[in-house]
Order: sequence, then structure tokens, then C-alpha cells
Amino acid sequence: MQRIHFIKLLASLPLTTTCMNLNALKPIFDFVTEENKMPVLFLGHGSPMNAIEDNEFVEGFKKIGKQLNTPKAIIVISAHWETKGTFVTAMEKPRTIHDFGGFPDELFKVQYPAPGSPQLAKSTKEIITKTVVSLDEQWGLDHGTWSVVKHLYPMANIPIIQLSIDYTKDAQYHYDLAKELSQLREKGVLIIGSGNMVHNLGLINWQKLSADNYAYDWTIEASSKMKEFILSDNHAALINYKQQGKAFDLSIPSPEHYLPLLYVLALKNKQDAVDLFNDKAVAGSLTMTSVKIG
Repeated sequence: MQRIHFIKLLASLPLTTTCMNLNALKPIFDFVTEENKMPVLFLGHGSPMNAIEDNEFVEGFKKIGKQLNTPKAIIVISAHWETKGTFVTAMEKPRTIHDFGGFPDELFKVQYPAPGSPQLAKSTKEIITKTVVSLDEQWGLDHGTWSVVKHLYPMANIPIIQLSIDYTKDAQYHYDLAKELSQLREKGVLIIGSGNMVHNLGLINWQKLSADNYAYDWTIEASSKMKEFILSDNHAALINYKQQGKAFDLSIPSPEHYLPLLYVLALKNKQDAVDLFNDKAVAGSLTMTSVKIG
């Protein structure tokens, strides 16, 4: 599997006031009530093959999809869209990106033709005040998005956009930025972070790919601590993951698959329940643990 970094120049675009932000949302969210407030999901997406396989992780995604109300739209923060600066997809018809190599032809034939939402993209750009957000017309839906969302909404009939991860910023920055998305959750938008809590492809045991819940000792240690911090609302420890010891260092050799978790945790309210699912390891150095908040 290859990760592709698309580096773009940061465009300069004006910000608007909070009042204007809410007005911009109105065309999308007419008739939305408090009952439409959506949960927030972190999905451990794992191998792109999960898009076409029938396994316990896919069943976990499908089960969660059946528990959710139908969202007005979806925003995904995917590990596979890193940029210099912050971008949001703004096209009417996002393409399905096959951003990987070495997999069967069947996987490359998968299309997820969900509509985009230029209006939601513009509203997201206006809601975020921490940085300038640029509208993107080139990217689309990478496999961190479509390989899992297709199991939640197989009809591909929910408008969907992606928000990029600025690789020049630290974990605290991303956590704080995510909090600005809270009003979208309140308005019926499903916000999904897609990555993996433990993700070290360099240390995968390829001979153990089919072993059930096979994990290295350091994977077990890091995963256990991560779940403890999540369930106890100790977000500070998760933000400061670089200070959590060698097990975390091995589990997070680069942050792009971990940061989507922080986007989801930042949107948790005090009254929200937290549920873990798909809580297993794969091939020693990868965990599929997923989180539903609310």
C-alpha cells in the first residue's frame, strides 16, 4: 500500500462572521432538529481489500451503519489526504481514487459515485476560523473514505466531502481545529475520521495476515493505553502521544493514520456515550479498533 502526498500552495481566502456561517448552512439543513444530531465515528479502515471482502470488520461497519440515522451529508477526515494547508473537496461529483498498488483488478474496478456538496464545502470553509481553508476541485474520495463508507451507505446517495490533514501542524492544532466542526454535527452532518490507531506497515508480519487478532506486545500495550485514555476522556494524553513511550512510538511512526482519531474525540460532548467496535489487531502492527461517539 502506498501513501500519496499531494502538496498544494495555500490560497488566501476571506473568512466570514459566525452569523454568516449559520446562514450559509441554512440551504442544506432546512427542517433539521436536535433529534438529527449525529454521532461521530472513527473507523479503522485497514487494508483497501476491506472494500470488497466479507469479513468481521466489514460486518462491524455494516452494523454501525444500520444504527445511524440518515445524515444530511458526510465529512471524512482521511489519513490518505495530507496537504500543506487545509483543503476541502468542493466538486459536484467526486471521483473514486484508487490510491494504492499491488491489489487485485477487482478492487480497482470499485466505484463509489456519491455526490459531492459544494455548498457544504463552502460552509465548512467559513465555519473554520483557525486557518484558511481552500476549496479543492481535484482530489475526490480516496480509499480511506470510500472503502469504509460504502459499507455504511451502499447506495452512495449521501453527499460527501473530505477535509484534508495539514501535515505541517501538530496534534494539538488538529484537535483544536476539529472543535470548530461541532455545529455541523449538530446540524445533521456525520463526521468520520478514517485511519488506524496502531499503524506500522513497516513492521507488519505478512505471514500472520490471516491470524486472528495477532499483535506484538508493543501493539497490545499501546492499544490498551489508547482505549483507556479514550474511555476516560483523557484527551490530553492522546494529543501528547509522543510522550507516551516506546510502544506509542512504534505504533505511530507517522501521524496521518492517528490524527483522524483526534478529530473525532474533539467533537465529543460530556453526555456522549463511547462505544468501541472492530477491536482487533491484524498482522502484528495494525489495529482495526473503531469508535462511535454519541
